[in-house]
Amino acid sequence: MARTLSEKDVEILKKLAPECADFTCVGSGFDYQSILPPVSNHYALDDDDFEDRLKRLDIFELKYLSEVILDGSESLGCIQPEHAEILVRLMKERVSEDVGEKVRVLYEATGVCYY
Repeated sequence: MARTLSEKDVEILKKLAPECADFTCVGSGFDYQSILPPVSNHYALDDDDFEDRLKRLDIFELKYLSEVILDGSESLGCIQPEHAEILVRLMKERVSEDVGEKVRVLYEATGVCYY
């Protein structure tokens, strides 16, 4: 679902990727419409870096992310599969087992990302 990032979304994106100076995707030329895909595809250097970035978020920010993921406004379609596994694991550990499982099911249902 296409959306304009809210102030809260931008705060979280900046926390995850402080080096992000422009909210435009280099590949598509469009403004970012989600938080996690740009972190996964443009800023995280590897799986460990992606995990470290997610660990910067407090429980309230993680809960917010889970809410926008589960309501369909935060896209998981273009995050790397390894990063989805990390996200699901952290959601299970820090939010709840149930939320993590719902995020996993939703990610698997999104299918292949076409850039």
